[in-house]
Amino acid sequence: MTKKFLKQHKINFVEHNIDEQPEYIDQLKAAGFMATPVVKLPNGSAFSGFRPDRLQQLA
Repeated sequence: MTKKFLKQHKINFVEHNIDEQPEYIDQLKAAGFMATPVVKLPNGSAFSGFRPDRLQQLA
């Protein structure tokens, strides 16, 4: 849903798929995330899960 939202609102993003790039799993765990998706915002903050309220700020 997060990727769909970003595409629908024409928001550029870089996807790191942990199934295809497992090296990112350790980075996410080190940052305290235990679930995906993780969205890192331009201001440096990040959140996990589908959060339309936070994503809307990017639109």
